[in-house]
Amino acid sequence: MNCYNCGAELTEHDFCTNCGADVARYKKVVSVSNFYYNDGLEKANVRDLSGAVVSLTECLKLNKMNIEARNLLGLVYFEMGETVDALSEWVISKNLQPEKNIADAYIEAVQNSPSQLENLNQAIKKYNQALVYCRQGSLDLALIQLRKVLSINSKFLRAHQLLALLHMHNEDWDKAKRELVKCSRIDVGNTMTLRYMKEVNAALNVDEGVKNVHKAAKTEDVIKYQSGNETIIQPLAVKEPKKNYTGLLYLLGGVAIGLAVSLTLILPGRLQSLKAQLNEESRSIGEQLDKKNAELTDMQKQLDTLTAKNDELNSELEVYAGKDGTLQTVEDLLNAAYTYLDTPEDMEKISQALEGIDKEAMQSDTISEAYKNLYAKLLETVGPKISEAYTNSGNKSYKAGDYENAILDLEKAFSYDETNGDALFILGNAYKKKGDSKNAAKIYNQVIEQFPNTEKARRAKDYLKELES
Repeated sequence: MNCYNCGAELTEHDFCTNCGADVARYKKVVSVSNFYYNDGLEKANVRDLSGAVVSLTECLKLNKMNIEARNLLGLVYFEMGETVDALSEWVISKNLQPEKNIADAYIEAVQNSPSQLENLNQAIKKYNQALVYCRQGSLDLALIQLRKVLSINSKFLRAHQLLALLHMHNEDWDKAKRELVKCSRIDVGNTMTLRYMKEVNAALNVDEGVKNVHKAAKTEDVIKYQSGNETIIQPLAVKEPKKNYTGLLYLLGGVAIGLAVSLTLILPGRLQSLKAQLNEESRSIGEQLDKKNAELTDMQKQLDTLTAKNDELNSELEVYAGKDGTLQTVEDLLNAAYTYLDTPEDMEKISQALEGIDKEAMQSDTISEAYKNLYAKLLETVGPKISEAYTNSGNKSYKAGDYENAILDLEKAFSYDETNGDALFILGNAYKKKGDSKNAAKIYNQVIEQFPNTEKARRAKDYLKELES
């Protein structure tokens, strides 16, 4: 036993000699856990699987790191036909102890045989379908499904118990008892099996009692007496046959009754057989239809996925090749560069080409660094000249009293060259003349902040005071 704190091996003391942790309660918990494990192991050895499950579950509640107990619990579940629970326990065991764990072999033994794994899966599905049929009252279909389940997995305890319960419901006590005997061979101490067996035995004993009463009644229809060394048996109420045709009439009546009974008993049985066959065919067709529907649903999901992927690719293509896409932005940039190289003195034409470039698109991740550098270099080269041209145009409009066009040109002038203080100052004046005090004050503050200790800043302060007053 190792210390829970440091992992050192514990001695007979109630504390860890390595780290000093108090391990008295820990030892008691581990000891009780080991007791439950040993109890579960003993019960499993005598095929008391239900009792083993209870003991091993208690063991793991006290010590979840008891790998041997968890692996044994998985084996018990697998022996009872509970494949899902068995695999769950083995997977947990493998996660708790990845190395040197026999749970690996158990999992591989199940998973390495795809046909066996598929059969176990089908058995579980058919058992669940049988439960549905029972809830719907289709007990005949449930019987058929359970027989198929047990033909696939003969150790499925719950399927045996449900089949026995259906036989008990139909008062077919002999078949119920045979199924319960099979349950006892799998799990000798299962409480539900024992309770069903008690009910079946009680029903069978009642039937035997009724048979014995009839048998005794028949034996009393004779008289026995001793004559010397011989025992004479004389039937009671024996009458001499009369010589008439009554016997012949009885014979003919019996034949007629026999024919009627045959038609009454055989025909419904035949109809029931045909009905069962029809139900089986309907179930088979239903399963095929469900399979086809599942395949259709799967194909529809694939189609939806491909459609979504196609829409996503079209969206990406639109980003690159659309009207405002990456390719269009690159084409506008190359056109502006060509215009500058072709007519470097025509500032108006160059500015129109630059204005055609989507500035937000130039900042996106879809534009390469090379094109971004080209755009920055182009602005750096022609920006001051374009700014000067727009400044002159805006100043001219300002002096002419056309403040709207003056504002447009002066804003463009400052956008191309943020060192152009004259354009910014005249822009503030244009807003002031237009009567837009809010924007005028904003521009004047910008002049003061970006061009301090200049004549423009001093005059901007004076104009601010005028606006505030």
